[in-house]
Amino acid sequence: MPELPLWPFPAAQEIMEVLEWRTDVLTSRAGEQRIALRARPREIVTFRHRLDALGMARAAELARAGFAGDWHVPLWHMALQPVADLVQGATEILLDTGLSDFRSGELAAITVDGREAAAIPIASVQADRLILAEPLVLQLPSPVVAAPRIMVAPIRAGVLTSAVETTRRREGDGTVNASFLLREAADITALVLPTYLGRPVQTDPSLVRRPLSASLRRAVEYVDNGFGPVVAEPVRDIFERGETITLKAQGPFARHSLRRWLWSLRGRQASFWLPTWGRELQLRAAMTSGSTLMRVAPVASLQAYVGRAILLEMPTALRFRTITTAIAEGADHRLTLSSNLGEPVSLATRTHFLTSMRADADRVEIQHGAVASEVTLPVVEVPA
Repeated sequence: MPELPLWPFPAAQEIMEVLEWRTDVLTSRAGEQRIALRARPREIVTFRHRLDALGMARAAELARAGFAGDWHVPLWHMALQPVADLVQGATEILLDTGLSDFRSGELAAITVDGREAAAIPIASVQADRLILAEPLVLQLPSPVVAAPRIMVAPIRAGVLTSAVETTRRREGDGTVNASFLLREAADITALVLPTYLGRPVQTDPSLVRRPLSASLRRAVEYVDNGFGPVVAEPVRDIFERGETITLKAQGPFARHSLRRWLWSLRGRQASFWLPTWGRELQLRAAMTSGSTLMRVAPVASLQAYVGRAILLEMPTALRFRTITTAIAEGADHRLTLSSNLGEPVSLATRTHFLTSMRADADRVEIQHGAVASEVTLPVVEVPA
């Protein structure tokens, strides 16, 4: 079998990574059933390269020769910097392999000073290093290369999904855009998050530092015979809260954690708890460590509290509880929690509703920048 050609150009600007699942959502009046039609997502990566005249010519000729075939594609959004300098003749590279998708028996790409990459075969992958099948020689431009000058990325097979686009600014300066559909998607383990009632709770700090836009709705059918008043007839018994959340990750560990969480959602299939961060429950009295009674300023009807999950920002940790009963007590509402907090609760404690949510799209786009990665995700409330 002929060796696949390497797309050797390092990404110079933002990288777009797309994860696409397929989920069949069957709705009923009181709930929904979600059926996963694709166990692993399709992965599409779009690179933007800034090249000189020779690089532009190389890209054009590579595309001309092998456009319809498979390619070896370096995954620059998973690239890592070695923790030690490399020397010619070395047979291992020290780095944290758990933060990327290196695979035994496959290839990795190595680039020095942002030049064209070279492929190196991987014999085995250990937690803190790559063991190479061949010593490093021609891949390094000098006997010793400092680690800050080097980037190492996993390589996967892929196929071009659209035309390779070039833009020439000047004779020796231009950009090339190329999109690849990757083969053999990895099965990434889910990110470990706090859990409550069997669901993970998304408490990423970047959520509270960015705008949270929400829409409140219920499926209804408007009946209008043209002669009398318009009547709204509920189609479903479920009230839906839709939100658009943005998460930001800076650094290799945070980037990998973000991808693991998005992977665990599997598009529209999995549900999770999302705090509103709206401080809906304003405490009117402090609570003792053994108390389950919470006095709050009225914000809803008494029946609307019952069964709602809440989050309390305690000094030691985030605490999750469920409201079991609610009664009026003078001008306040007194709520009974599913259990006590085990520590005193001050008046200044921030308390938010927890909403059971799922992603409202099977296509997720991650923007990988030079400093941080960012994803904007529509989510919708589902029955708890």
